[in-house]
Amino acid sequence: MEPEPPFQKLYNTIFIKETSKEEEESSKTLAVVEECELPLIDLSRLLSRSAIDREECKRDIAEASKQWGFFQVVNHGISREILERMHDEQVKVFRQPFDKKNKEKLLNLSADSYRWGTPNATTLKQFSWSEAFHIPLTDISSSVGEFNTLRSCRQSWPTVDVTCSHVGMRLTIEEFATTVSNLAQNIAEILAENLGHKTTFFAENCLPNTCYLRLNRYPSCPISSEVFGLMPHTDSDFLTILYQDQVGGLQLVKDGRWIMVKPNPEALIINIGDLFQAWSNDVYKSVEHRVMTNRRVERFSVAYFFCPSYETVIQSCRKPSVYREFSFREFRRQVQEDVGRFGYKVGLPRFGKEEGDGLGKHSKMLQI
Repeated sequence: MEPEPPFQKLYNTIFIKETSKEEEESSKTLAVVEECELPLIDLSRLLSRSAIDREECKRDIAEASKQWGFFQVVNHGISREILERMHDEQVKVFRQPFDKKNKEKLLNLSADSYRWGTPNATTLKQFSWSEAFHIPLTDISSSVGEFNTLRSCRQSWPTVDVTCSHVGMRLTIEEFATTVSNLAQNIAEILAENLGHKTTFFAENCLPNTCYLRLNRYPSCPISSEVFGLMPHTDSDFLTILYQDQVGGLQLVKDGRWIMVKPNPEALIINIGDLFQAWSNDVYKSVEHRVMTNRRVERFSVAYFFCPSYETVIQSCRKPSVYREFSFREFRRQVQEDVGRFGYKVGLPRFGKEEGDGLGKHSKMLQI
């Protein structure tokens, strides 16, 4: 059976209407941009015997978060073996037939974990040519014990073929998430310390069971010049840690223009999310980014989202604060309402001290 989501079949009306009407405008929006390398930070310096080396590494992390909102890290503690296994297992699950991905609970995940396209899109600008598994880490950790038991009891495997076919994937996800979670905590603490705050806020509120992974696949696209792989957006978390293949396609806004990120096979990409921009009182920047499609090849990535519980209250660590206090639940609900109403995310401007100030200027889109 066909593994590809029926992008063109379902959105044929959008394609026909928009291709002719907005061809010139779309070509400008998706124009080729300059390729560059993000700031590259060697995290092994954090383990240096030299206090000067350690402090310089921390300053580099903070400066990249202020000036770019994005940076790359090497010697990050996640082994090449884990990353390659993550990629291989991810390819396997996306190779499943579309009907199975869309209708069955693959990996024993909730029914709505698989997502593709943009269900509420009415224009090409709102459409994303991609598929993904959105995975709360509680969905993985809750059954890892069961899978470990199954793995050790080989005589039981013939009767549990469907379950065991995904044991490798779930165990790999858990191993990847555990190591990346530690990295996210370390980066968050460094960024807080740079602002003069030795705080337990992140350790207390951003727990493994409040974070999630998103496995992404961007199929080759016959109309790659007219549609996004992932719409322009900012992330609604504290930090995102991204592992991507070498196909390329990630772009971000720097100094008012789009730039293309050059892939680095040894690096993970880290970017600041909306919550950290609010918590830092606009010191660290949550930057708009997008993924472009490729006419010839598919692209894979996996993103770890460092999130608090929905009840966690976000307040600026400096006074006077740019934003009013709000809970993560309130923020997510407002994002969903705005996307449903306008087709794009408004985000942080909704939570400024004077609500509504600069909404048009700062409006950003997001696929939920």
